[in-house]
Amino acid sequence: MNNEQSGMEIGIYTLGDLVPNPYTGKTIPAGQRLKEIVEAAKLADEAGLDVFGVGEHHRLDYVASTPPVILAAASQVTKRVKLVSTTTVLGTVDPVRLFEDFATLDLLSDGRAEVIAGRGAFVESFSLFGYHLDDYDGLFDENIDLFLKLNAHKRVTWSGRYRSPLKDAEIAPRPAQKEIPFWVGVGGSPESAERAGKYGVGLTMAILGGAPERFTALVERYRQSAAEAGHPTSNLKMAVTGHAYISSTNKQAKDEYYPYYANYRQFFNREHSVGQMSRSEFEQLAGPDTALFVGSSQQIIEKILHQYELFGHQRFLAQLDIGGMPFKKVAENIERLAVEVAPVVRRETSKSKK
Repeated sequence: MNNEQSGMEIGIYTLGDLVPNPYTGKTIPAGQRLKEIVEAAKLADEAGLDVFGVGEHHRLDYVASTPPVILAAASQVTKRVKLVSTTTVLGTVDPVRLFEDFATLDLLSDGRAEVIAGRGAFVESFSLFGYHLDDYDGLFDENIDLFLKLNAHKRVTWSGRYRSPLKDAEIAPRPAQKEIPFWVGVGGSPESAERAGKYGVGLTMAILGGAPERFTALVERYRQSAAEAGHPTSNLKMAVTGHAYISSTNKQAKDEYYPYYANYRQFFNREHSVGQMSRSEFEQLAGPDTALFVGSSQQIIEKILHQYELFGHQRFLAQLDIGGMPFKKVAENIERLAVEVAPVVRRETSKSKK
């Protein structure tokens, strides 16, 4: 399917959280969680979704510390779905190793690898890999610059501040694609959006709650920065990611999702002694004008299309598997997203291009 002609790309992603099931109190083993992630990629591919992503974390309550390894496993049970990091913590990974990993994934998958690079919500990886948190911004900027040079050239001569220089270095293997598609993931940082525009790369916005309208200024900054750097704005790519849960009706979706969402929020805020999210607070977060994609298929369609009117983005990715949710429910959501939501969104967004 060519989504340049058929409308928005629709996909799913996971961060691989290891959270106890709110009903049983049990956490599935890490090995089982990884196998379920690969199975989710297979289901997404078979159902006709366009993108499958895995995000990087370095904590015991997440299982996905090495997205390219997991995506390589997924590449062998899928045929057409794009395989994406959502996100790679770019400040604490060597760009040469990152390029080699994703070029290898690209070859294994016949040209389906992509990188979304972010600065990371957690900072454990800085001390883990010997980087200084004070260099947070400098590392991110330098590593983007180097990765893009590696992407464009078979041999690279380069020097920077944070790693050893390269002198006519052979950059191997080369990917199946001419270049690996590269995006910058942003959770609300104007500086990151501006940086993505400066380099003319894709922008992926994590809009996990609240009013989506608050991201319009960020999109404008991205476009303005690209234009000032001489990149044609017509070539820019944008994506939106968010938490999602789909059921037969809006009420049923909220009734089913609330225990898992509240569990997820409480589990990851436990270090700050945050109490249980109330149902009324959840109802506000899941309202029709918010960015939390919870409801019937029609509700999800309306929210995606509303954001499309705001941003004109080319891709939407849903995170379906949070809070200890059983895989059976994740699989049901993949099916609903692919069969009931994606065709309508593609059709409606395709119309707007004509």
